[in-house]
Amino acid sequence: MSLADTDFDAPLSRPALAVELTDRMRRMIMEGELQAGEKVPEKALTERFGVSRTPVREALKVLAHEGFVQLVPNRGAVVSGETMNELTELFPLVAALEGLAGELAAERASEAEVVAIADLTRRLAAAYEAQDRPAYFEINQAIHSAILAAAANPTLSQHHAMVARRVYRARYQANLTPERWLTATREHEGIQAALEARDGPLLGSLMKAHLTHKLESLLAHAEAEAAAG
Repeated sequence: MSLADTDFDAPLSRPALAVELTDRMRRMIMEGELQAGEKVPEKALTERFGVSRTPVREALKVLAHEGFVQLVPNRGAVVSGETMNELTELFPLVAALEGLAGELAAERASEAEVVAIADLTRRLAAAYEAQDRPAYFEINQAIHSAILAAAANPTLSQHHAMVARRVYRARYQANLTPERWLTATREHEGIQAALEARDGPLLGSLMKAHLTHKLESLLAHAEAEAAAG
């Protein structure tokens, strides 16, 4: 089941309470329902999800660790902001690491891994055709994770995880226009073709360019908003 199939206002079941509540609140931030600088309305969330304040605060601790919120003394949790300066520093690092992962994956991926990534790429295109953003992002992240796994370099994966977590929300928001979303989908098809061809230099450059284009899209959007404001 994709994230798009989830009823985010349905009461939460006790066994998966902490994880599911964290997922729902994270999605609210990523979709812009909770804006940067806004105080997280704990009481309203308890009423919306039918839970006490304790699991809400537990979820906020997880989100604070992930960088989605800041826990401010005497104020509660506030949604973290992302500055363009920060993203301009972080995206090239992620792009370089994923570019290297692509080069290694082309050489080291098993046939089963190549087939699995091809299936994910087909599902990605289907999610785009359905205009299902949550499902698209979920599959997109699975593709990047699969390529990192296929690179078979634990040190690379470890360093990538440290940096990629900080641009997670921005990656979700990068396909800000229909044109960019379509282009991103086509880029993934090119990435898959390079992987199947075992063309390491090409796959590495495509992975790096894919991340670079995401940053360019975010910067263009920020500039347009600044001009309109």
